Amino acid sequence: MNTSENKAANSTASQQRSIQEEQDRHDRRQKTNKPKDSKAAAQTGARDYPAPPLPRQHLDKPGREADMELRPRFHAPDYRGSGKLAGQTAIITGGDSGIGRAVALLFAREGADVALVYLDEHKDAEETRRHVESEGQGCLLIPGDVRDPAFCQRAVDRVVAEFGRLDILVNNAAFQEHADTLAELSEERFDLTMKTNIYGYFHMAKAALRHLKRGAAIINTGSVTGLKGSRHLLDYSTTKGAIHAFTMSLAANLLDQGIRVNAVAPGPVWTPLNPADQTPEQIAQFGASTDMHRPAQPEELSPAYVFLASSICSSYITGIVLPVTGSVGD
Repeated sequence: MNTSENKAANSTASQQRSIQEEQDRHDRRQKTNKPKDSKAAAQTGARDYPAPPLPRQHLDKPGREADMELRPRFHAPDYRGSGKLAGQTAIITGGDSGIGRAVALLFAREGADVALVYLDEHKDAEETRRHVESEGQGCLLIPGDVRDPAFCQRAVDRVVAEFGRLDILVNNAAFQEHADTLAELSEERFDLTMKTNIYGYFHMAKAALRHLKRGAAIINTGSVTGLKGSRHLLDYSTTKGAIHAFTMSLAANLLDQGIRVNAVAPGPVWTPLNPADQTPEQIAQFGASTDMHRPAQPEELSPAYVFLASSICSSYITGIVLPVTGSVGD
């Protein structure tokens, strides 16, 4: 592990926690949380998924899956691999937990080696590596800060040196912290969110590009907040809207090279990102406002990433933002 990169990642994680602590103090002063009516959750798959009320928990940023009282479901036990990504190599930023972990597992089940880029959640990353390796594939862990373009280039170079190729880039790392008003949103917080959520995607795509060949894929994680906005996530929603536009623009830019670029726009998903943002009272009702009245589990998102990564499945699809939101028409 590169000591300077580890220090930089730890510094960023500390900065995120500082912003979180400032917002938490404000929330305690305001005491504006109100209980919401619960409704029966829609269950449309092979098994039932957790629905509100969920555990009342608040995580320290950047949020570790190992600390969650209700662990996210990512194993996708009913998903059977068929070699859709056989012999390929993927990089997943934010790959240690949540959606990134679920995607890493299914990519491995489809035959790909996986590199996980993450900030400093080492315990989560090690667990994800165990699951990837249990599928018979290689897994490389690369801690660091995607805001740094030099780190992004070194990360890509390490992956190519280790696995000999790069076929798929999943941009998934994100920072999120709510704010009730525009006045609360500091320059520091806005800058951190922008630099992580959109600059990081740009840096990783630029670093990866010279290694991507015809048939390669870039998949960006957008959000329903980028489609509809969110009154309490002003900066986060802004970055997600930018990611959607970046996806469509980059798709047009790279089409002649045979490289597809798409995005997935999740609704509420049970990952560490949200308990590390919302209050315990809010997180108890997380996902209740969707038409399904529950949040998604990561394993309900990961097949969409396999679909967009595999040219066997989606060779005629580029520049789309695929909503997976739990609501009708979104």
